[in-house]
Amino acid sequence: MRTALREDHEQFRDQVRKFVQREIAPHHHEWEKAGCVPRETWLKAGREGLLLCAIPEQYGGGGGDFGHSIVVIEELMRVLATGPGFPLHSDIVAPYILAYGSEAQKERWLPPMARGEKIGAIAMTEPGIGSDLKSLRTTARRDGDSYVINGQKTFITNGANSDLVIVACKTDPAAGTRGISLIVVEAGTPGFTKGPLLEKIGLKAQDTSELFFDEVRVPVANLLGEEGKGFSYLMHQLAQERLMIAVRSPIVMETMLEDTIAYTKSRKAFGQPVFDLQNTRFKLAEIKAKTVACRIFVDHCIALHFEKKLSTDMAAMAKLYASEAQGQAVDELLQLHGGYGFMREYGIARAFVDSRVQRIYGGTSEIMKEIIGRSL
Repeated sequence: MRTALREDHEQFRDQVRKFVQREIAPHHHEWEKAGCVPRETWLKAGREGLLLCAIPEQYGGGGGDFGHSIVVIEELMRVLATGPGFPLHSDIVAPYILAYGSEAQKERWLPPMARGEKIGAIAMTEPGIGSDLKSLRTTARRDGDSYVINGQKTFITNGANSDLVIVACKTDPAAGTRGISLIVVEAGTPGFTKGPLLEKIGLKAQDTSELFFDEVRVPVANLLGEEGKGFSYLMHQLAQERLMIAVRSPIVMETMLEDTIAYTKSRKAFGQPVFDLQNTRFKLAEIKAKTVACRIFVDHCIALHFEKKLSTDMAAMAKLYASEAQGQAVDELLQLHGGYGFMREYGIARAFVDSRVQRIYGGTSEIMKEIIGRSL
């Protein structure tokens, strides 16, 4: 029994699951070929109330909490739907605007985001920089009532579809992390261009691209929060972002374990079901124990987050443990499928390649260990 989520969360799950089964699961394979989810799907999700679930109703959101966001993440991952970038849009981009935006910014951007009319992205990573935000090279110089942005971002989720992007840039290059600011750039602004879809080994339906800024002029009114406070804003939001990544792991492990048990019971080798071989049962037993441990730990962190008690190092532990556990589990479950596990028509093959990035984005496993190590 799960204790982290309430009854209203589980009631919402019913609605989300029906939407995912009807509007996402049947089309995801085609989206993987296209490398992008159609905007119409975003509009449908907006009409169903699946976007900005935790944003107040006064700004067009669902008026729920992070538990409703978790339900959306879990139901997408239950069918291995990695394409729709709903979680980043709803639970990373929107919270920045809610927390640090002016009233005018919130009223301008959040309602169309909730309706799926405007798709949000956040641009931090740069070529050759990775997780080192201190070394950002994208700059924004003040020129009267405008900022002029120059630079390049890469690996940007929702990059191709994006209508508004929160750009981390240096407004004072000499000030180190105290010179980083967050500025919103809207699609169509002169000088702002998007590169072609990046060809990834996994997350194939999720549009990911490079973004380029060449003398992009935006009004000072697009500054999010205060100038020079961007780094602290980013650090403050990272606990939830890393928990969002951890949340994906137990549901994938549970789903793939269930599928593999069914597969090994139906697949025969040496005249008997593969499940009847002791090695198979022992391996499944190990993964079952690891899956339950992962579920309990992640749910504990969810409960802490509800109480605003999720620390930076605990969030790092959740991401580290969950993503590493998921990677190991899907690899071993794929092995039990034999050659069929290498075929993309089987969920385990897609889960295998899609799981790899869990240990990279949101801060690599090595960065998580560094964060945890500082707390020892």
